[in-house]
Amino acid sequence: MNWQLLGLTFITVFLSEIGDKSQLATIALSGSSSAPRWVFWGTASALIMASFLGVFLGERLTEFLPLNTLKFIAAGGFLGLGIRSLWPKKS
Repeated sequence: MNWQLLGLTFITVFLSEIGDKSQLATIALSGSSSAPRWVFWGTASALIMASFLGVFLGERLTEFLPLNTLKFIAAGGFLGLGIRSLWPKKS
């Protein structure tokens, strides 16, 4: 196992997730809950499961699609989301 890669990935994801909506929801729920430890464990397990599913499905997709095609699809998806977020909402 490449421990340097594992540590770098962990630090990068940890820093990018600090201001995430799930972090704010966790703070709000733990402040109003009578069992903040359960809120922490539920949030932590949900983040781990979402990350696991992302890695698992990404690995499976690379078995069927070439890596460059998968990167192109992901870039197109992010570009589409970015452009859509710039459109004004219809009333």
